[in-house]
Parts: sequence; structure tokens; C-alpha cells
Amino acid sequence: MINALVEITMKMVPKMLSPLVKDWAPKAFIISFKLETDPSIVISRARNALEIYQHQVVVANILESIQSFVVIVTKDSETKLLLSEEEVEKGMVIEEKIVDNVQSRHTAFICDKN
Repeated sequence: MINALVEITMKMVPKMLSPLVKDWAPKAFIISFKLETDPSIVISRARNALEIYQHQVVVANILESIQSFVVIVTKDSETKLLLSEEEVEKGMVIEEKIVDNVQSRHTAFICDKN
């Protein structure tokens, strides 16, 4: 076996949420995601993102429970989505609950715009 050195170079890229909301799609329903390792700051960081970028929804979660728990954060609400043990046993994934929740919010957003 050959021992080879692998080097990865990473560069900072500009945040795209601001131009997306302000310039490219100002009337769109926009969702962002916030993943944290510290449960004590995830909601405040999600709320901060909503305030800064002025979009509609942040799906916030903790790395430790990434596959079973999220909080859907909006300007006016926090909705906790949790997989039960039965749902896990049946093979359900948290993304199913996220999609259902966000889909209903999107539908309400569209209805409010018309």
C-alpha cells in the first residue's frame, strides 16, 4: 500500500442567503437550516438568522439529535418535530416530518400572497 499525503484546501465563500432574499427572489418562500452542537444557542441563532436575512423559516437542529429532532422556527413560532420510538422502528426519517411541516407553511404563504 502506498502512503500518500492528501491535502485539502478550503476557501471561504460568500453567504448567499442575503442576496437570495433581497435581490434574486424577494417574493419567494425561503428556508434556511441551522445546525449547532450546543442546544442552548440553536434557537437564538435561528432567530438571529430570521432577523438578519428576513426569510420565512429556519429548520434548526442539534448535531447530537440530527436524525430525530428539529425545531421549525419562524418569526412568530417554534414547532418541535420529534420522531417517536415507534416511528423510528417503522423506518420513518425526520425529513418526512420536516417536509410535511414546511409544505403546509409554503401553502399558507402562497394563499396569503394571493
